[in-house]
Amino acid sequence: MLTLGLDTSNYATSLAVFDTDAGEVVCDAKQFLPVRRGQLGLRQSDAVFHHTAALPALLEQLGRQADLTQIGAVGVSEKPRPVEGSYMPCFLTGVSAATAFALARGVPLVRTTHQQGHIAAALFAAAGADLFDRETLVFHVSGGTTDLLHCRGAVPLACLGTSSDLYAGQAVDRLGVRLGFEFPAGAEVSRLAAECGEAIRPKASVQGTNCSLSGLENQCVRLLEQGKSPAYVCKYCLLCVAETLYRMARAALAERPGLPVVFAGGVMSSGLVRGYITARMPDARFVPGRFASDNAIGVSILAAREVGAWPTTSA
Repeated sequence: MLTLGLDTSNYATSLAVFDTDAGEVVCDAKQFLPVRRGQLGLRQSDAVFHHTAALPALLEQLGRQADLTQIGAVGVSEKPRPVEGSYMPCFLTGVSAATAFALARGVPLVRTTHQQGHIAAALFAAAGADLFDRETLVFHVSGGTTDLLHCRGAVPLACLGTSSDLYAGQAVDRLGVRLGFEFPAGAEVSRLAAECGEAIRPKASVQGTNCSLSGLENQCVRLLEQGKSPAYVCKYCLLCVAETLYRMARAALAERPGLPVVFAGGVMSSGLVRGYITARMPDARFVPGRFASDNAIGVSILAAREVGAWPTTSA
C-alpha cells in the first residue's frame, strides 16, 4: 500500500509517498515559498496563496513517479505542534487538499502536526522502524522551534527545553538576510561558513535544558561591525548554535541517561553543526538533508503507522 503525505508550512509546500510494503519513501516533491529579498518570511495570506498555486503541479509531479491510484491513506499536518492553541492558516491549505483527495479516493485521512512530521522523518532516517516504539530525546531545530522533546515514537511526552526568545533558525536566517542572501538563508550561511578556516570558540547561553539565542543575533551584528569577515561570522553563528544544542542535550541526558538523542529540523542540515556535536556526542543521530528541512516524508510515514500498515506484521 502507498500513503500520501502533505505538509504546507510557512517555508515550503511538500508532498511525499511512502510504500508500506517496502518500508521506504517512493518519491517526494517540495517547493519553497517565494520570499522577497531582504524580507524574513511571508504573511500568512501570501503563504496560503502560494501553497494553493503550488499543490496541483506538485501532485502532478508525484503522479509521474508513483501510481496514486494505489494510495490507501492520506496524512496531513494540520497545525505546527501537537499542543493546544497551535495554529497557522497556511496549514489549512494542506488540510483542504488532503481532505479532498481522501474523500475522492474513499481512504482514511490522518491528521498530524508539522512537528510530528519532522520527528517521524528523523526517526525513520536514523533507524527505520526501530525507534518508533522507544523513548527518545528529539531536538526539533528550525526557524519556528528550538525544542528539546522527550518522545515515544513521534508523540512528544514532554517539552524538556526550548529557547526563551529567538529560535536557532531565526538567528541563522536573520544573519543570512543581513548578508544579502534570500530567505530561508541556512544553506548559504552554511556554505559561507565552510570557507572560514579560523579557529572559533563559540559561546552559549544555556540554563539547564533551556537556552537564549537573542544575544547571538547581537553578537553577529557586532562582529560584522568590527570588521570580521562574513565567512567568520557565519561560522561563529553556526558553532554557537551547535554549542547551545550540545549543552542542552548534555543536561537532558543527566536527567534521562541512556536515551537515544536525535536531531531533527532544517538547522540540522548544516554539516558544521553536525560535525561539532558529533565530535562531542558520537552516539547522537542526525537527519540527512532530504529528511531535515520542511517536508511531508514524516507525515506520509505517520499515515502508514496510524492505519496499521507499517511496519508490517512480518517485519
